[in-house]
Amino acid sequence: MSFRRSLILASLLAAFLPGSGLAADVGMVFRDVQVGQVAGGARSLQPRPAPVTFEMVGLHWRGPGEVWFRTAGTPGAWSAWRAARPEGEDRPDQGSPETDRSLGWKLGNPYWTGPSRFIQYRLAGRVTHLRAFFLRIPATSATSTRALAVRADRPAIVSRSQWGANESIVRGTPAYAERVRFSVVHHTAGTNRYSRGEAAGIVRGIQRYHVQGNGWNDIGYNFLVDKYGRIYEGRTGGIWRNVIGAHAQGFNTGSVGVAVLGTYGSTRISRAARSAIQRLLAWRLDVAHVDPASRLTFASYGNPRFPAGRGVRLRAVSGHRDTGYTSCPGGNLYADLGAIARSVSTIGLPKLYEPEVSGALGGPVRFTGRLSGRRYWTVTVKDGDGAFVRRGSGRGSAIEWTWDSTSAPLDSYTYLIRSGSKVHPASGVVPGPPPLAVQEPRVRPKTITPNGDGNADRARISFTLSKRANVRVTVRASGTAVRTLLDGERPGGRVTVVWDGADDEGAPLPDRRYWVRIEASAGDERVQRARAVTVDRTLAWMDRAPTAFSPDGNGRRDKLIVSYGLTREAAVRVEILEHGHVLRTISSVSRARAGTHRVTWGGWLHGRRAPDGKYTASVRATTSLGTRRLGRRFRVDTRRPRARIVVARQTRRGTRLRLRLSQSGRQRVWFGRPRRHGVRTELAKPAGTRSVWRRVRANVVRVIAWDAARNRSPAAVAQVRR
Repeated sequence: MSFRRSLILASLLAAFLPGSGLAADVGMVFRDVQVGQVAGGARSLQPRPAPVTFEMVGLHWRGPGEVWFRTAGTPGAWSAWRAARPEGEDRPDQGSPETDRSLGWKLGNPYWTGPSRFIQYRLAGRVTHLRAFFLRIPATSATSTRALAVRADRPAIVSRSQWGANESIVRGTPAYAERVRFSVVHHTAGTNRYSRGEAAGIVRGIQRYHVQGNGWNDIGYNFLVDKYGRIYEGRTGGIWRNVIGAHAQGFNTGSVGVAVLGTYGSTRISRAARSAIQRLLAWRLDVAHVDPASRLTFASYGNPRFPAGRGVRLRAVSGHRDTGYTSCPGGNLYADLGAIARSVSTIGLPKLYEPEVSGALGGPVRFTGRLSGRRYWTVTVKDGDGAFVRRGSGRGSAIEWTWDSTSAPLDSYTYLIRSGSKVHPASGVVPGPPPLAVQEPRVRPKTITPNGDGNADRARISFTLSKRANVRVTVRASGTAVRTLLDGERPGGRVTVVWDGADDEGAPLPDRRYWVRIEASAGDERVQRARAVTVDRTLAWMDRAPTAFSPDGNGRRDKLIVSYGLTREAAVRVEILEHGHVLRTISSVSRARAGTHRVTWGGWLHGRRAPDGKYTASVRATTSLGTRRLGRRFRVDTRRPRARIVVARQTRRGTRLRLRLSQSGRQRVWFGRPRRHGVRTELAKPAGTRSVWRRVRANVVRVIAWDAARNRSPAAVAQVRR
């Protein structure tokens, strides 16, 4: 017999044996239902009597199909058909022990039916196993669940002991979220026809079903509300604390779940229930310092609708259907949530919203928040003994103050944000200094050529310190330090040093692989990181000429010359690249000797001329130290420029032209004069419409333009207007 079945049978015996301490508690019994092997469409099983008279029923089943049921107190007096699982994502987050106990089963909701004796099932699709849980719930007198009077800012709440929670069946200890960020409103499903005396019994029945039927730790909701306006404490752990429930799969951690007893698809909640929800959320969201009218983006923990990590836009007062595939909390209640949130935002003012602390001890610590109106506020910091340390203050709706804790002794510190006696204050612990860490150590570039050509002459060593520390950065060869780049105290943050390939005396170090060691210490903490850097002067330099060429066979800049220098023998490849991809290898030498080398490229790729565009000439030299690459950009340009004379006009002292140039480059302009020699001038103008004036009274002008690749335009000729 499984552990789960043994536990359920034990609770059944405890509930029904005479003299048992749980004789007045909810009793639960289950039966496995024979469903046959049919896997077709919808089909109804024969009606049957339940093993006991019951007031609540819940169903579990295996298979992808769905199940409905109806109940009756006497033969033939059947209720309407009800979906067994109207709220399929009323369950714990994926991966929690609570979910593991019910893996493989679809879990129906605990449905309040009122006194019933008979049940009938309807199946659709493939259902392989069906199990029914029947709960007997004794009525409770109204006086036993009366909520105690409390302080004005917290509504009356029926405690677990008052509604009769069975603490003996609770599994484990409560789990807590770091903070509550929003609320989720539910309805529990089941008939709305319950009396004032039956309401607490419904809550007890839900607890019994959630724990011993579903295998959860406790009742899934944080709070419950009945139609009479009474609020019930739900899952154990403290109504002030951020207890993680099992009410909205993927969204339990960081939310508070509030369920209204009953079904509200076509029925509106009572005025008393609505008022109770508003008072409860006004208090509970104020405890969490959440603005009821706000919105947020919450990362799902995973459910069938929203995969883990998906950001979901939610309201601070959301309905269950916002977080999963469900109709909960019913169409009517869901439509009221906007108005409920607006009412909640007006209850219990003034309030403090979104208090935040950023930074950590040992540096600037920033306190921020927002008030519902302009008020005087203070932020007080105290040490571990409760002694006053610092205080900041201001007036307005925005709270912002920074404490410089750079010189504060290493200790635990607390803070308190206040704005008078009517505002719920925010308190907490100032984040302590993080553990010492050297993060993201980088060496760029990893290979340097310190030969003074301005290309990869130096390496930049950068890293991030998690906090203030003594730092020593050295360059090492065979374990021996050959250069000390940094030795002293540095604050937390990004640190950058530069190495030029020389030793402490400034003498160049030989080509080889070196190690950069970063050592940091703060008190008793010690951290060390290392990164490799190579000095390789094999490929001393490279160049290409011209920077733009035109492989069109006209004899003007038809070829590209790539030249490079080696200081030792190496395997060399000269390549043409576009966007980092090799288009062609124009030279490959396995043992190129030291000295200067030249390679010529005629501008052809795969049997045809390279298209106009930007390219890179790359030289790769490989030795035992690794591969060193240098590159230079160039441009293929076979397009002829165009020059057009827009205006040519004589002035009193010369001739003015307006030229329209298609490309930047140089232009040759000839000014022709009657019975005299013409005047020729050369210009360098960028593309576009440009003006030219010369002290020449010409009657005709001619313009020729050429670009950087020596492509020439056709001559443009115009008569000069007087």
